[in-house]
Amino acid sequence: MIFTNIKRLFTEHPDSVGETYLEHMCVAGSFAGNLFLAALACAAHAVLPFAFEKTASRIVHTLYQRMVTHRDTRNGANSPEHGKTDPQTA
Repeated sequence: MIFTNIKRLFTEHPDSVGETYLEHMCVAGSFAGNLFLAALACAAHAVLPFAFEKTASRIVHTLYQRMVTHRDTRNGANSPEHGKTDPQTA
């Protein structure tokens, strides 16, 4: 019973997004790496305002598009989120 509860902690969310634990770890790790690069670009931009002017926003936009596309293919064309690309409405 304890093993089942522990296993559920690691698999419930990945299952809900159509991924295995390992797939979810890779996808989340990929997002983390890209967000780290965006944070570095923001830090450099803070010191050097002429550098990396749009780098972080481009990375965040790309990640958002990846997330929405993945959500749409997982939930199907009839999902409430289908076709929405504006973070304010998605």
